[in-house]
Amino acid sequence: MLEGLMQDYPLTLTHMLERMRTINRDAVVVTLGEHGRTRATFADVAARSDRLAHALRSLGVADGARIGTFAWNNQRHLELYMAVPCSGAVLHTLNIRLAGHQLAYIIRHAEDDLIFVDASLVELLAPLAQELASVRHFIVMGEEEQARAAIAQLPRALHYEELLAAAPDEPFDYPQLAERQAAALCYTSGTTGNPKGVLYSHRSISLHSMASLLRDALGMGREDRVLVVVPMFHANAWGMPHAAALCGADLILPDRFLQAEPLAALIESERPTIMGCVPTIFQDLLRYADTHDCDLASLANAACGGSAVPRALMEAFEERHGVRIFQAWGMTETSPVATYARPAEAGAHDDRYWQARAKQGRALPWVEARIVDADGRALPWDGTSPGELEVRGPWIARHYFREEGSEERFDQGWLRTGDVAVIDSEGFVQITDRAKDVIKSGGEWISSVELENEVMAHPDVIEAAVIAKPDERYDERPLCCVVLRAGVLAERPPEAVAADLVAHLQDRVARWWLPDEFAFVAEVPKTSVGKFDKKELRRRLQEGSLEGRVTTKRPPAAGRADMQEAQAQA
Repeated sequence: MLEGLMQDYPLTLTHMLERMRTINRDAVVVTLGEHGRTRATFADVAARSDRLAHALRSLGVADGARIGTFAWNNQRHLELYMAVPCSGAVLHTLNIRLAGHQLAYIIRHAEDDLIFVDASLVELLAPLAQELASVRHFIVMGEEEQARAAIAQLPRALHYEELLAAAPDEPFDYPQLAERQAAALCYTSGTTGNPKGVLYSHRSISLHSMASLLRDALGMGREDRVLVVVPMFHANAWGMPHAAALCGADLILPDRFLQAEPLAALIESERPTIMGCVPTIFQDLLRYADTHDCDLASLANAACGGSAVPRALMEAFEERHGVRIFQAWGMTETSPVATYARPAEAGAHDDRYWQARAKQGRALPWVEARIVDADGRALPWDGTSPGELEVRGPWIARHYFREEGSEERFDQGWLRTGDVAVIDSEGFVQITDRAKDVIKSGGEWISSVELENEVMAHPDVIEAAVIAKPDERYDERPLCCVVLRAGVLAERPPEAVAADLVAHLQDRVARWWLPDEFAFVAEVPKTSVGKFDKKELRRRLQEGSLEGRVTTKRPPAAGRADMQEAQAQA
């Protein structure tokens, strides 16, 4: 074999930090705080990251040690994003929305050495502190008065700003790192069983960041201003902080202020061009924008993911506010972005174009995707053959951290995603359901995701989540849990609203998909990462505690048997 004569240059986050210090030094980090906004240049962040690295060394942090963070999206969290992995340790971002027992399990499983915690979140962590034997210190971040009060609630607590003030004000001598060395650790949300750790390498983060700069993905560049709403405590905030460090885009971090009003004000004043978050945040923002005079049109390239993005949401934002939302798909195990839906812009934005926008998109370069049947055979890309989606690539997990017996999630180098999908001839992936959520009625599959999207296209509907309910004849039938806009049930009885929703669906879905029952709920429960918690809805259904249930007229055909019978009669 004749080898090429190229340099073997390591792909590490140290390169990103060096670019923040030099080429990208004038880019800005804006953090929304309780008393206004703070601003710092990338050069300022790099200098503070150096001091933080000195502090980590003074605390005796070993190579490969897991360093936990329990924090919002803010500048201090960004400093940890850079200093921890560049100094040879592993950044372990802790999901602040997990239940206490899950959080304690994760910290013990990872054996976190230190935990950095925002002062506003100490009350959530303090009850667990005594049972976290591996944690040598809790380091509290925040303004002086608030941080001092929070420190008193924790054992072995230190003050972040005091640590940095005591550290040398000089560049840190970062170690030479191997690109396959562990850089960051994130655990899945644990909707079934205990959460599982996904251990990212410097190489995987670097390659994922490069992909984020591609025009067919986020298309991030130096001229962009990036509003990072997706949590920095989950899946590296979709890689946006790392991509911005690499290319020099400004970062706008909203801390804990994720409601529609402060986000709208932040967009109006800071004029971000890119924003990343889940559909529920965008839906809240749309409702606010529709009733208030606010200009959101700087968002020419917003990214949405975490769950299927309703086409109606994307169309409404673009038509009424000039905001363009593109759909992405991924998982904690995929770093997370693996596909992006950016169809060709040439020609009119017709129905075919919007159908492509409503899919989860094409696999990014270096990511391969396929769908397989129950026997593991690859299925054709014809847009109609459903199977389990599997992916592989340089930023896709090949195993879980310290998790023996998880081999069933990996199929000879392919990650089994647990998503049911089709792939069309142009390579667009369309996820029709999670394998555990698909509804099998009378021998036919009903996509809960597609049904939800069509229900949410109704102007009276804020949210909709579809689950299966047991049925004696058809095994399962769809039950649609709906959050209505304020006042709808005061205007009309529930039975009339349900009939209106069925009429709305008549020409949009197959007739056997029409729900037998609606449940008008105050709120659809969410998981720790903002997805609909269907496990909780199924629990309520089983216990009989699901409120607002209204039965509708059964559709004339609810599965294959009914269709065959109808055809025979015809």
